[in-house]
Amino acid sequence: MAITKEILDELLKGYKGPDDITGPDGLLKQLTKAVIERAMQAEMTEHLGFKKNDPQKKTTGNRRNGSSKKTLRSDQGPLDIEVPRDRDGEFEPAIVPKHQREFKGFDDKVLSMYSRGMTTREIQGHLKDIYAIDVSPELISRATDSVKELLDEWRSRTLEPFYPVLFLDALVINVKEDSHIVKKSIYLALAIRLDGQKELLGLWIDQSEGAKFWLGILNELHNRGVQDILIAAVDGLTGFPEAINAVFPKTEVQLCIVHMVRNSLKFVPYKDRKVVAADLKAIYLSPDEESAAATLEVFAEKWDAKYPMIARSWKARWPEVIPFLKFPMAIRKVIYTTNAIESVNYSIRKITRNRQSFPTTDSAVKLVFMALQNISKKWTMPLRDWGSALNQFAIIYGDRVPL
Repeated sequence: MAITKEILDELLKGYKGPDDITGPDGLLKQLTKAVIERAMQAEMTEHLGFKKNDPQKKTTGNRRNGSSKKTLRSDQGPLDIEVPRDRDGEFEPAIVPKHQREFKGFDDKVLSMYSRGMTTREIQGHLKDIYAIDVSPELISRATDSVKELLDEWRSRTLEPFYPVLFLDALVINVKEDSHIVKKSIYLALAIRLDGQKELLGLWIDQSEGAKFWLGILNELHNRGVQDILIAAVDGLTGFPEAINAVFPKTEVQLCIVHMVRNSLKFVPYKDRKVVAADLKAIYLSPDEESAAATLEVFAEKWDAKYPMIARSWKARWPEVIPFLKFPMAIRKVIYTTNAIESVNYSIRKITRNRQSFPTTDSAVKLVFMALQNISKKWTMPLRDWGSALNQFAIIYGDRVPL
């Protein structure tokens, strides 16, 4: 529907500044009101079968019956409109349905702010400052509740039968429960697909991280279509490898190098962290197990006097650290890359740190899910050098790789 230059000239006659367009009583607000009311009158004509004051024969006993006032929350601020009524009380406008108090675009703004970590109070203040809209916490909750259907659909979707690599991880958040703050774990399953792109397979939440809960998650992934995984990168949770192999017996389990490095750096003050991280990198970039073990001894000689727990922890977990050293560098980069899971964890922590705790478990799940949707929009390219890694996978695992 084109708007002619003549119409625009007429509308902008006497224009003095931006407030004439976007201000509290500006042109956009007036136009929005006029268009909504005009559309509802057209809908009423369609509903009754005749225009207002039409002298022709009327085909129904139903008639127009005045109007009622309704205030909408809109992008231009509070919007007072006149909603036409019919005598039989059957008319319901499509452009602004009954019980709807927001005009199109409002919910999207709330969801966008919520998904970026803003609290309910921050959203209230932002809408009031920018759009002169007063909203209640209940209204914001109703807007975010619209995500639940999408979340349920996403959680139950059918998955691909094969994933070369799967990262399993958990983060801890605070949730209010029975007037107490309790710690709960958010479980994430991040896979690398056959095409080299990242895909989040699911999101779960439970009181604490444990191998038994992970077993339930793995069974769910299997029931949703996953038949085979080449390599699973996990943290050092006791019983984790056994849980994975109970569901996917051919999967090789690799202790996540990211977790090893992160746990090691807990012992190190900021001034030494960069150097220690570089020395640890030399261990897992070694060409083979023998070289890695020798590099670990060099690390111990250099740092044991200041940070004896680091080399000790690597030696204690050495059998779980070294499996990936048998792979060529192309595959190792896929397994230990910090970008795969760390970027997800960082983004989630960034939005949850504004909250000392969540009021409910559902609110935590909604927020994390919406954040994950924002994160995954950026995943438009396969991992770097993925073609080389995939060729190596095909050589090593043979027919298990469906090329």
